[in-house]
Amino acid sequence: MPENNAPRWFKSSYSMQNGDCTEIRPHPDGAVEVRDSKDPAVGLLTLARTPWRTFVTALRTDA
Repeated sequence: MPENNAPRWFKSSYSMQNGDCTEIRPHPDGAVEVRDSKDPAVGLLTLARTPWRTFVTALRTDA
């Protein structure tokens, strides 16, 4: 984590280099924030641990 202990934003290693991707910011309690990397000022979506894991599992299963 950065020096101020704030969680950092991460892009997927599968992200396109054209900027069309999402970023996530995991929190110590398991919650995850998700935002649009090309327009982060629009806002973000916060998911608790269980809904986030369900979402990621569904993505992996359908891949």
